[in-house]
Amino acid sequence: MVLSKHLRRLAVAAAFGVSVLALGARSLPAAADTPVTGGSLTWGVETEPATLNPHLNGQDKTKLLLRNVFESLLARTAEGGYVPWLATGYKVSDDGKTYSFTLRDDVSFSDGQALDAAAVVTNFTRLKDPAYSGSASAGPVSHLAEAKAVDARTVELTLKDTYAPFLDFAAGLEILSPTAFASPKLKAGGPEVPGTGPFILDRYIKGQEIHFVRNPAYRWASSNAAHQGSAYLDEVTYRFLPESSVRIGALSSGQVDLIEGIPGNDAAVFRDDPEFSYQKALNTGTPYSLFLNTAYGPTQDIRVRQALVAAIDVDAVLQSVYRGERTRAWGITSPIDTQFYDAGIERSYGHDPKQANALLDEAGWTGRDAEGFRTRDGQRLSIEVVQAQATVRDQRDVLLQALQAQARQQAGIDLTIAYVDAGTYTDRRATGRFGSIANSNTPTDAIDIELHYLPIDQGGSINYSRAAAPELLTWLRQASATLDHKTRFDLYARLQRFAIIEQAYALPLYEPEDQIAAAAHVHGVGFRPFKQLPESAYDIWVSR
Repeated sequence: MVLSKHLRRLAVAAAFGVSVLALGARSLPAAADTPVTGGSLTWGVETEPATLNPHLNGQDKTKLLLRNVFESLLARTAEGGYVPWLATGYKVSDDGKTYSFTLRDDVSFSDGQALDAAAVVTNFTRLKDPAYSGSASAGPVSHLAEAKAVDARTVELTLKDTYAPFLDFAAGLEILSPTAFASPKLKAGGPEVPGTGPFILDRYIKGQEIHFVRNPAYRWASSNAAHQGSAYLDEVTYRFLPESSVRIGALSSGQVDLIEGIPGNDAAVFRDDPEFSYQKALNTGTPYSLFLNTAYGPTQDIRVRQALVAAIDVDAVLQSVYRGERTRAWGITSPIDTQFYDAGIERSYGHDPKQANALLDEAGWTGRDAEGFRTRDGQRLSIEVVQAQATVRDQRDVLLQALQAQARQQAGIDLTIAYVDAGTYTDRRATGRFGSIANSNTPTDAIDIELHYLPIDQGGSINYSRAAAPELLTWLRQASATLDHKTRFDLYARLQRFAIIEQAYALPLYEPEDQIAAAAHVHGVGFRPFKQLPESAYDIWVSR
């Protein structure tokens, strides 16, 4: 039995092109019930951070790294509630305009500075400055009129108006040491941008790895953490392994202890092997979707947008790419956001090639060129999908190719795919010269909906469809201005139907999820409550 497992692991590692020289010496001791302090961990990750400053980092896949260093005022429960972390409690005024947080008195940043109300105020105040935070300054923090330190332990945040999602934003903001804001490396982040977390960033080798060491002074974990006190591990290294085959081979061969980002085709490699653990969890927020530009190119015509939505058999594409390991998306937010997700949209639209072709005929795209693509006035019906190279993960390149093939076969639409660097991506977004952008994000409490559907100059920082229908702003402003949950739910449900079914601003594809596979000697691995992103290394320990 042992021999067969060993040979299987050799075969897996060899199949992914990974050295197996160390495999013979690796042993897997029986799992212990009591956590062990000490040791090191190597984690293979899919995505390298564009910045190590959590205020400026919008990459959901890199939160597991930054969460080792940076913490927030409150933590979330699995049901979406709030529990103490850096703050012992909070109060919200009856009109929803004043938020007060009482801070712990025993917290310090890794640079030795004490956490106090002035430090928290500095974070909120600087975030309002577009010179520092860019488009983030137009988001939820734009509703903040004043942040003040009532005393050393009390922070009071006063809003310009009632803004229902503010607690979600304020409670979850990562708090940086005040000394960080004087650092010339503030925007890039790194060791000169300290936090209060259980680990301290020790070194970062671009393109290779990032290394953290235990914070020996740490004693202030959230009240729903699995343990209190300092972290178990002495150190943790995250290796950047963007190729899934390399990550899988590295774990199979023992070169790393755990990995995240496991393609659907390869889940069974670890899920069905007792020498490994395998976990997965859906994320909150907006599903991975094709957002169709309403202000540029052929997708300005609603009939073209509706035709593209009808042309693509999303279920078939997901099955072919992910082998049943991903969840079909239908709406504007994740189904695990139960407080605002209206499941009534499910299967209310979908694959209908006959309708797609009728719509394109009606729109005048009646010709065909030599390659079979539709034309009008000698121009091909071409829609360019722009994808940032930094966010190409989870076989999304393969997924886009499958969509491309379906659009051509079912309706004669030419989906071209452009993978671009960060600078080009920023420029294309700013100028609006693109047909579609594929994107997902994880903010909760409908902040994700606002980011995608508010006007660009009023907080819609990722309004990739460039949707500007006045109904959108009306519904979103009404929803954020009330504390009544049912009213908010009804408004978001109306917006969802309008955006997806009536206007075809986006084609939802699948619900993003995270997967973690770990060797049997790794314990305490899991996902953070509610948002269900991979948790930091704080509760992880090794039995070897």
